[in-house]
Amino acid sequence: MALRRASSRHPRGAPVFAAPASVAAAFAAAVGATAVPLAAFAQANAAADALPAKGMRLVVGYPPGGSTDIAARLVAQRLQAATGATVVVENRAGASGTIGAALVAKAEPDASLLLFAASPELTTVRATIRNLPYDPTRDFAPITLVGRVPFMLVVHPTVPAKSVKELVALAKARPGALNFASFGTGTSNHLAGELLKLSAGIALTHVPYKGSAPAIADVIGGHVELTFDTIPVTLPQVKGGRLRALAVTMPVRSPLVPEVATMDEAGQKGFVAGTWFGLLAPAKTPAPLVDRLHREVAKILRAPDVGAAFAERGIDPVGNTPQEFRAFIDAQAKTMLQVAERAGLKPE
Repeated sequence: MALRRASSRHPRGAPVFAAPASVAAAFAAAVGATAVPLAAFAQANAAADALPAKGMRLVVGYPPGGSTDIAARLVAQRLQAATGATVVVENRAGASGTIGAALVAKAEPDASLLLFAASPELTTVRATIRNLPYDPTRDFAPITLVGRVPFMLVVHPTVPAKSVKELVALAKARPGALNFASFGTGTSNHLAGELLKLSAGIALTHVPYKGSAPAIADVIGGHVELTFDTIPVTLPQVKGGRLRALAVTMPVRSPLVPEVATMDEAGQKGFVAGTWFGLLAPAKTPAPLVDRLHREVAKILRAPDVGAAFAERGIDPVGNTPQEFRAFIDAQAKTMLQVAERAGLKPE
């Protein structure tokens, strides 16, 4: 369609060419026709990442007081403050974290129920529990890896060993007489104990509990000789003289206990163990909602006050992407399955 020449009497700044009325009308009609779909698209996109009006529950598969529970409550408190949504922690302890994981796996995919998982329910239970009530890969949508925590090897003060070398010698002199406590069969500190048995060539008797709190309580009480647990849980007991620290399970010494040797320094070369915490949603949770939760939690983990709170508890904050967290879980599962196989663990 030809454009007509604009009048030379138009005020300065007016267009040199003006569209005929028919073209302008057509353009206005086109804009009007797209306005509703564009608005609908924006509303739908906003709704896709909307947090549930009824709030969110972070399910922890362990009793209150352990490191997983401590980290979950720190995140829940800040997530509620950041979003205005009600966020509470719900403890569903038992079966190496699988009771809580199964609850979230079957939940509605609206983020009202999220899993604040430790490593066992996503990795080691694949080798130790027959007929899991969920699929660790298929039934969850990873949101972010929240943090990583090394273990510290501790013994009751009555154990006549003040170093890993002395503990190994004692275990060799009394095969099977020393007991080690764990959070449960197939959990990360259970496999840490199995790794010690393999690397040192000793026999220890495994005593499983339903979480960190009851396990550490029995070591403090002298009913079990030793355990691997996180620095946040063990350090207060070590400082109080109720436990003795022998080593930390990281490649370098912890700034929280710089006087405690690493397992590598103690003669167990390449010995690295620990646990980690991550946030996951049911598998069919909309991707925009997963992404929003990732952004919110990653921002929380970058906050200086949260970093300081985590550091006091021996937790290294992470906050990686859902895709990176998925790859991390897969790699961890592979490693833990190899240790379980070497230890001769069978699904029960």
